[in-house]
Order: sequence, then structure tokens, then C-alpha cells
Amino acid sequence: MLIKGYDDGPLVAGESLLARPGFWSNYLLAMCSDGACAERPVPEWFGDDGADADALGEVLFDPEHWPVFRVPVKDGPGAVVIYRNLVGDYGTDYLLTHPGRTYAQQIASWEGDFSGIGLTWHELIHVADNPSSTAEGVQDTSARLLLVLPLLTDPDLPEAAPARLTAALTVVGAPQNTASATAEHLLAHLTGRSRHDPTWKSPLSGS
Repeated sequence: MLIKGYDDGPLVAGESLLARPGFWSNYLLAMCSDGACAERPVPEWFGDDGADADALGEVLFDPEHWPVFRVPVKDGPGAVVIYRNLVGDYGTDYLLTHPGRTYAQQIASWEGDFSGIGLTWHELIHVADNPSSTAEGVQDTSARLLLVLPLLTDPDLPEAAPARLTAALTVVGAPQNTASATAEHLLAHLTGRSRHDPTWKSPLSGS
């Protein structure tokens, strides 16, 4: 797999990992690990156990294989998530792909904290709900939403946001009796770091 700017990275398609036990706790739990939660974040929030999370963590953070998760959109910019497994420089990079462009634009990264440009809730929903059936990548709308969720930097969420996120978590295996609380934890952390710049322009605009 080739992505401009990652020519030296051993990129591999990661979509098959989404169904593996331990994936979602590895991917999302770090967002709740800043000490702001009254309770300790655990893999069980996502239907995983510690052994599952540890085993899949070895796969996700393998320096010899950098998993890539593609979220193509049928009518506009799509997203790509890359585990940048450089020894001593681990991180997760978030890129946008624009129609008509031969390269992907990095807009954000996660290296223990979020940096870069985020998206609004409505933009995340647009990406999640409009998969391209002609491009390789994740098609399931729940998995698509969860993959782009770390890009949320929107302090003003619609009332339907918690229920939509709860439903997505349940689809990927989170326990039904705790999925709502997990969604609330995630949204509280994401909106708590949100910042609004009146001059901000969405990266989905193609600028």
C-alpha cells in the first residue's frame, strides 16, 4: 500500500482488524485516559478484556507493519487513519483524501494528545453515512463513525449525538447496558478539549 508522504513506512491494510476483539478499546480508550474520569477507563467498556486489548495492541503498534484504515466517501473528501509505528515516534495520523488529488492531506495526529484540525459532529456524520461502494475501505457506518470520532472538535453537539454514538458502540460490540455511559465519557473528553476559532475553515472544504 502506498500513500504519499509515507513512502518509507510498511503500510498494510488494517480494515480486517476492526472485527478483532480488543480493537476498539485500543483505538478509543486512550481518549479517556487523561485523569478526568471519575472511574478508571477499562477495555470492558468496549466489550473487550485486558488480554484481548494487549494482544491486539501488539499488532496495531508493530514497527514492521503500520495498519491503515480507509474511510472513503462517495461525494467528497474521505479519511485515512494510519498507525505511524516509528520506533521512538509512535502516533496515529489522520489524513483526508480529496477527489481529483493524488495525495492525502494530513490534518491531525494523536501522540498521547490531539493536535491539528478537527471536524464538526455534522461533518463526521456526513463522512460516516456516505461510504463509497467503488473504493476499498470501511463500509459499515458505525465503524466509520468511530474511526473518525477522534477528529471531533465541536463543543456544540446536537441532542441526537449521544444516542447515535451509543448505537455505533453497540454495533461494534460494546455492552448494551454500558454503551450509553461509554458514549458520554467519550463525548465529554472530546468536547472538553474542543476549541473554536472564528477564522477556522473546515478541511472538508478542500482548502
